[in-house]
Amino acid sequence: MMSDSLKKFYVIAWVFGLVFYFLDYVIRSAPAVMLPQLSNHFNTNNLDLIWMIGTYYYTYSTCSLLAGIALDKFGGKKSLFAGTLILGIGALLFLISSQFTGISGRLLQGAGCAFAFPGCVYLASKGFSSKSLATAIGFTQCIGMLGGASGQFLVGPWVDSGMEVNTFWLWSGVFTVITAFALYFVTPKENSEKVEGNNSKKVGYFETYKVVFKNPQSWLCGLISGLLFAPTTIFAMTWAVAFFEKDKQFAFHDAAITSGMVAFGWVFGCPLLGFITDKLGRRKPVLIGGAVLMILSLLQLIFIPELFPAKISMFVLGIGSGAAMIPYSVIKETNPDYVKGSSTGAINFITFGVTTLLSPVFSSFFGKSLGNVASGNLHFQNSILFWIGGIVLAILISLMLKETGRKVLN
Repeated sequence: MMSDSLKKFYVIAWVFGLVFYFLDYVIRSAPAVMLPQLSNHFNTNNLDLIWMIGTYYYTYSTCSLLAGIALDKFGGKKSLFAGTLILGIGALLFLISSQFTGISGRLLQGAGCAFAFPGCVYLASKGFSSKSLATAIGFTQCIGMLGGASGQFLVGPWVDSGMEVNTFWLWSGVFTVITAFALYFVTPKENSEKVEGNNSKKVGYFETYKVVFKNPQSWLCGLISGLLFAPTTIFAMTWAVAFFEKDKQFAFHDAAITSGMVAFGWVFGCPLLGFITDKLGRRKPVLIGGAVLMILSLLQLIFIPELFPAKISMFVLGIGSGAAMIPYSVIKETNPDYVKGSSTGAINFITFGVTTLLSPVFSSFFGKSLGNVASGNLHFQNSILFWIGGIVLAILISLMLKETGRKVLN
């Protein structure tokens, strides 16, 4: 049994983990509001730059699996220090005006960020009781979403007012490295060797992943979450500023604020939809309802834009996309207790694997033609219909998902 004083230290470490998760989303989303500046900085064109930014998801998806194993094997102290330090180094590499260092930096950013959410959940599970753990995890997600909103909502106006991109990446890297050392010093040391000796099993570290990946429900959860996240991670956090500028003729400041409203909507949508699922005792109705809300917001944006301003449409999109977090609960509930940790890494891997696959497809069909079409409005409509198609597919897949809410299980 863990002492109350030790739990307090884990709570303190969790708070610093929240800083790590906040910086994760700031660094993930900020490039979208500085595309012209980064194109000049790395001496590349817009399309190649988007590809460079998208390499983040290559390492994020694969290292999500490694993060779960590292937390189980080495504990939170070493794992979170390594992840945060890697993110900081990745941010600092953006200071060098070279495409090689740009790609290397973005790959390191993805690898480091893969440790943020699983690490925060790990620390929360050590510091909070079962009664308050769900609230702590929900608050963790809120902080991440605030980071995503800040990466566009605040950084966009700063860049527009003349802030050098090097200034942003320097301070982002410095703050992240400081956070890494803070996490190392405040996170309690775990005697992993003793625990391993007392609970020795002839089970490889990938055995738990075999259990998760053999379960078809795990793949359904990952595909649904990936298809619901993609309109936000690929479009809102990467392309939206450029699309609103070139297709819709928005000023840069307005385009940055409008795209940032999606992440701001997450802040409310993730805890709100989670709360509704707990109250209803069912997962699937809220999951499908959130996806339908996403579709309605996008249809309104492209077909009746005069009904609500684009900022409101994108905010509602963000609220609805909070449904993408519901499969994270379902995957834990459809797998055995002893693979709960691995299930988080697995769904992150599948979710952002979907993002990794869809990003070049969207770039090929719509990114290449951005700014080079006769009708910007038609180009914008078609690009949004692409994402609506993905959301519809997510709804169809969710019909095959098992209901795991308490009302069904009880």
